[in-house]
Amino acid sequence: MNTIITLRSPFFALDSAAIPELMGKVSRAPVQHNHNPAGAVGGGGPRFWFSVSPQLQQLNYAQIIMEVTDKEITPEFVKYLQPILSASIPGARIDVRQLQYAAIEFPVDILIANNADVSAGQSAEDIRTLRRLSAQLEDIFRSLPNTAGVRNDWDTESSGVKLKIDPDRANLAGITNQDVAASSTSAISGAEVSTLQDGNKEIPVVARLKVEERAQLSDLQSLYVYAMQGSAKVPLTQVSKIEHSMDTERIIRLDHFRTIAVRCFPRPGVLSSEVLKAAGPKLKEFEKNLPPGYKIRMGGDYYQQNKGFGELGVVMAASIFLIFLALVFQFNNAVKPLLVFAAAPYGVVGAVAALWIMGTPFGFMAFLGVASLIGVIVSHVIVLFDFIEEKHEEGEPFEEAVIDAGIIRLRPVMITVGATVLALFPLALHGGPLWQPLCYTQIGGLCVATFITLLLVPVLYAIFVLDLKILKWEVKEKNVEEATAALAAD
Repeated sequence: MNTIITLRSPFFALDSAAIPELMGKVSRAPVQHNHNPAGAVGGGGPRFWFSVSPQLQQLNYAQIIMEVTDKEITPEFVKYLQPILSASIPGARIDVRQLQYAAIEFPVDILIANNADVSAGQSAEDIRTLRRLSAQLEDIFRSLPNTAGVRNDWDTESSGVKLKIDPDRANLAGITNQDVAASSTSAISGAEVSTLQDGNKEIPVVARLKVEERAQLSDLQSLYVYAMQGSAKVPLTQVSKIEHSMDTERIIRLDHFRTIAVRCFPRPGVLSSEVLKAAGPKLKEFEKNLPPGYKIRMGGDYYQQNKGFGELGVVMAASIFLIFLALVFQFNNAVKPLLVFAAAPYGVVGAVAALWIMGTPFGFMAFLGVASLIGVIVSHVIVLFDFIEEKHEEGEPFEEAVIDAGIIRLRPVMITVGATVLALFPLALHGGPLWQPLCYTQIGGLCVATFITLLLVPVLYAIFVLDLKILKWEVKEKNVEEATAALAAD
């Protein structure tokens, strides 16, 4: 199972030395792993996993991919590495996580957005409000004991330096904003004045101040500004002044609106649903106190789970309805299909009980296992009912038909269920975390539903026929005469 280590620093750029430094920590881990990891500095590599999106080129980002030889120890490996690597590089944010099959980067993810139209003049206030709200939300999650790595996706603000030009003084001196920008940029960053041809290469020639003349911010005060449309030459400090500010360099939009996401990881052994449940009362209070126009939306596991379950629920409801219609046409009765589905809830109870016993969360694969489990249960009940209907056509009394169906169909059902359960055990033990929920739901559900199918369903059938009189059991006269003749012949 692969493990991904991401390193992001909001304050400084990373160099190639970051990878060996991290690998030195990883190599001392008391677990077996692949000693040939792949890494990238200055951005992510190409897409190597379908649920991991490639990262854009950025100087403060690094990524390491490792393949652990034993997939069962991956959670313990991640749990061991996270605190060690987090303390190795001060000021950097290091995340060690196991690659997942779902495209979810952060299990707990809450988005804050202003859905109102904001003019250009109100942009700065809108950004400050979003940052203030995200800070409050981060404090809520940091106060919980079962969260780790709380952050927002805008990162921290960066310090900026701006030249604020005095338009009146600049006009009197014959200097334009373009003159100030060209002079300051040429002095600090340099201006290309020519190109040097070296074989097939073109090397730009850049003119700028010496290193000692531009090493400090105060050196800007000694610069001169030259007018492009004249011979004016004035000190930079006479037409502008230096201003310091904290700027938001990374702004993310969702549906054209500025959106800031507050994210965190649950601590090892804790589910994201448990984190949201613990933060539920504070989140409701926070949502009530939001300024007008601002809303929060749930992301992460909560959003993906509700979306996936909703889509599967629609498909499952449509499938059950179509199966019901098919059974109505088969049995020519609208009540018997309800008896066919009578064992399905007990199978679901057995599936949930198996997940609880094994300590496995109910996720997408478990839901998929329950959906397939219902199909298997329904097929077993249909076989049982079909045998009863055959005995009905033969003119056998109801009690004998039900008993014969339970006895004769016992061995085929038990063989089928036993073979399925035994085949699922190796996959549950060695298939990894992807297949375990599906296997546990199938094993638990089949074990419970089998006895319900063979015992409870015939009892319910008898109640509907003998006690409630909803279903009628009529023996045809021809079949009775044939049975009487057969007895007389014997």
